[in-house]
Amino acid sequence: MIACRNRKKADEAVRRLNAKVKGARVQMVQLDLASPASVRACADQVCSGAEPLDLLINNAGIMAIPKRLATPMGFEMQFGVNHLGHFALTGLLLPALLKAKAPRVVSVSSIVHRTGTIDFDDLQSERGYAPWAAYSQSKLANLLFAFEFQRKIDSAGTGLMSVAAHPGYSATNLQSTGPNMNGPSLTAAILTFGNAVMAQSAAMGALPILYAATAPDAKPGGFYGPGGPMELWGYPVPALPAVQATSLEAAARLWDVSEQLTGVKFETGLRSSAPTLP
Repeated sequence: MIACRNRKKADEAVRRLNAKVKGARVQMVQLDLASPASVRACADQVCSGAEPLDLLINNAGIMAIPKRLATPMGFEMQFGVNHLGHFALTGLLLPALLKAKAPRVVSVSSIVHRTGTIDFDDLQSERGYAPWAAYSQSKLANLLFAFEFQRKIDSAGTGLMSVAAHPGYSATNLQSTGPNMNGPSLTAAILTFGNAVMAQSAAMGALPILYAATAPDAKPGGFYGPGGPMELWGYPVPALPAVQATSLEAAARLWDVSEQLTGVKFETGLRSSAPTLP
């Protein structure tokens, strides 16, 4: 099952996957991580089925929007989509995940998390907005969430597993979509050139994510990325998180703030109460 905001693009992706992979039965579910109502509807649709959810890959992302945009809830768009949307979706999907024998949740971060800081005094970049600072904050938040989630899983003693991964420097349209949101930009042009001459393929970038999702020896609370120089390229290996990504205090505080902002609480035993999103 793939979750997608754009129905036309999703239908085409489903068609191609079903045609290319023998025996595939790929389905699409509508999801806009900026919209609490869409997150709720997606989770309700998945949880209403009898089948367990074996794997959740929190992979959606938006990068380096030139000007500050806000979600319908007033969250800065990158923090709202990349972190808070995934946080809420994961909590609301817990009932389906906990039906599975060995479920996994994979949070996709970025090497850019290394330059990130969590500005608890201005999480929504209302006092000042810088495209790359907001993006790196959201990617650091992804990693803090993944590690804190595993700590809570360990306390609850469930079979759920939280793993993180990053794709290194991979050639996708992510590098041009955000920077070009207000029209063609020099940043997007530079990144597109970098994609052509320096980046690895999107398929190679997907390998650490697939490893985190499927490898029998992937570790609970593990973090995986490319094994080449500076973790930019190569086959999956354990990745090195930045010091700020290992802060127990920051992770716990971010978790509490995320519950408050989204209205989604991961209840004792990791059984979400699935509250109505604000």
